[in-house]
Parts: sequence; C-alpha cells; structure tokens
Amino acid sequence: MGKTVFMFPGQGSQYIGMAKDFYDAYPESKEVFEKASAAAGFSVEQLCFEENEKINITEYTQICMLAAEAAVYAAVRKEGINCDACAGLSLGEYGAIIASGAMTMEDAFKVVRQRGKFMQEAVPRGGAMAAILNLDPAVVAEVCEEVQAAGPEDGAGDYSLPYVVSVANYNSPVQIVITGREDAVKKASDICVERGARRAVPLKVSGPFHSALLKGAGEKLGEVLENVTIGDIKIPYLANVNADYVTDPSQVKQLLTAQVSSSVRWQQTLEKLLADGTDLFIEIGPGTTLSGFVKKLNKDVKTVSIDKLEDLKAYLETV
Repeated sequence: MGKTVFMFPGQGSQYIGMAKDFYDAYPESKEVFEKASAAAGFSVEQLCFEENEKINITEYTQICMLAAEAAVYAAVRKEGINCDACAGLSLGEYGAIIASGAMTMEDAFKVVRQRGKFMQEAVPRGGAMAAILNLDPAVVAEVCEEVQAAGPEDGAGDYSLPYVVSVANYNSPVQIVITGREDAVKKASDICVERGARRAVPLKVSGPFHSALLKGAGEKLGEVLENVTIGDIKIPYLANVNADYVTDPSQVKQLLTAQVSSSVRWQQTLEKLLADGTDLFIEIGPGTTLSGFVKKLNKDVKTVSIDKLEDLKAYLETV
C-alpha cells in the first residue's frame, strides 16, 4: 500500500485572500488566524485578506504564509485526511513541524514571527537570489564555488557584504536557486547561461536567503528556539538541511537554526519520499509549486493541491 505525504510551501506563493474561504467556512481555520495574530501582535487576517504591500515583505510574509497553510491544514484534518509523513520547503518546514506534533501552533507562530524579522534585518541591502533553469545541479554548484573563489571584480561597487554565492535551493532537476551578494549572483548567473542553462531568472526577494550571509540570523533564531518546548514527533517530517526524517525531538532546534543559512534540499527530500513508496503528495496552502516539482521527478504519482476550499471539496469527492 502506498503512502501519503503532506507538503507545505515556502514564501513566494503568497497572495491577497489566501485561506479566506477556509477562514469563513471552518471555525478551526478561523482559530488558527486568531492564534497567529495573538503571536504576531498585529492582525494577520488583515494582511492576508485586504490589499496591502506588507504581505510581500519577509518580516510579514512568513507568519502570513504559515497562518494560511496552517488554516488549510486545520480544515484538512477536520475532514479526517491523514498522512504518513510531512515536509515543507524553507518556511514551509514549520507547517510540517506543526503537522508532526513537534511544536504547538502558538509556538510555531512566535518563532516564525522572529525568523522573518531576523532574516529581513540580516541583509537590508546588497543581496540577491536567482533561479537557474535546465542546468545540471553539480554544474551550478561548481560555478558558484568558482565565482566565490575568484572574488569580486575591480570596481565592484560599494558593498559591505562578504563576496558570497552558493546554492540556496535544490528544487527540481530543472530548477536550482542561487543566493548571495548581488554582484556575485549576477556573475554566477551569467556563467551558468554560458554553460548551457536555459535561463537565469532574478527572484523578487528581499535578501540572500539560505546563504552564509544569514548565519547571524540563524544564531538569533537559535536563541529564540532555546525557550521553545519541542514535543514528541507523532508524524515524521523531513528536514531541509539533510533531506532526512526527523524522529528525535532533540534534533529539531539544531536543524531549524542551521536551515536559515543552509541549502534547501527539496529535490533530495522528494526523491527520498518517492523511494519510500509515497504515491500521494498533498500540497497544503497557497499555490501549486511543490506539486510541480514532484511531477518533474515522477509523472505517475498523484499530486493534489489544496489551496482553495473548492480544492478540498473536489478531493473529498474522490476518497
């Protein structure tokens, strides 16, 4: 018999109105938003449901995204849908941790609120990220190492940041995201295209996430996590840092601290789940990005994206 996995997306999939239909339809989902607002100290509902610019600023995006996917998750659980394991991309790892039972929703919201602030403050300017399309991941990593080792070119401009470029996300066989100082990312992007990448697409993000430049933010997050109680892991989840199952509560804080400045091994995570017999991947929260990554690896397994209430209703009719 096959296995079911819940997947939780990271920031970038947010939009105004996300999870509003679940908020209106399920008291459990409404309660999730109330908990998020209490932890944040401002109305998460207002940021998620009403037109504003803050929703795309990391400091606010992260708790809004987590609230939306946790609200959808609450409805999914209310309908009796279960999973054998869970995983989340970057910020989405906190959605997986909530589903695993390792952290209460209240604590997860408090931690993510601080995570967003620390990541926003770590590199206020001069950082960048880019998606490299259709180039062997090993080549992308090699280019990053070459560019970083060579150092900045003469007249590189006024940067206070170290010259850093590295792989941020191994998303799929055809999409690798790089991260670091703006000029280093641009140089690596150009070389990747020269070596056969179909395109290098600059990402609209506010920092060089999952790079060594975020190490200080990770350390600050580690201090916050010291005051958080980690409970028993009832459903195993996979960590971004090593693409392996987390079943020991004592590992959680260390992995989350490292995750801020480490590569997200999402493709490797999916490969492990597929190797373990997973044949149903349910994406919970805004967008369909993660389902797309699954299909790049295996077209035969079933993927379900539950972003809107109609998605949940349609899925319930099939089970």
